[in-house]
Amino acid sequence: MNDLEEARESARALVNKLGLKAPPVPVEKLAKALGARVEYTPFDDELSGMAFVRDGKPVIGVNSNHHPNRQRFTIAHELAHVVLHRSKLDATVLIDKGRNFLPRDSVSAEGIDRLEMQANAFASELLMPERLVRNMLSESSRDIQDDDYLISIASRFRVSLAALQFRLGRL
Repeated sequence: MNDLEEARESARALVNKLGLKAPPVPVEKLAKALGARVEYTPFDDELSGMAFVRDGKPVIGVNSNHHPNRQRFTIAHELAHVVLHRSKLDATVLIDKGRNFLPRDSVSAEGIDRLEMQANAFASELLMPERLVRNMLSESSRDIQDDDYLISIASRFRVSLAALQFRLGRL
């Protein structure tokens, strides 16, 4: 199993532990249950969020200026860093802020860094669990090329249409 599949498997295990039967995944509650504090702050627009350690506890900072669906993805992505990369969080220091953190920004979104690729795979599986996506698609005879249908599914998962389309392309 490669590292991206391991990231997806970690997310699946969390969803299974929740016993979730239908979307949306309560990502903020899940973060809190895993000991991470979620804080909303108006960052510069290109910064979606960050994960850092304060007083020995993980903190997920989320850009309060972003759309709620974007914020959910950011929380899921940063939660991946907390779950999968905690040792790196503890060891990464930003001197001018005096905190340990991994930022979520446009470089992260490009998906070229392996840790970021893992976090994106985890976030995608967490927010749109394969089992729930497939169940929803099998309940309908509608065409997945129908934008209105896809928008309704994205709305149920509380993700963007682009995120859902990307996820469907990977299934």
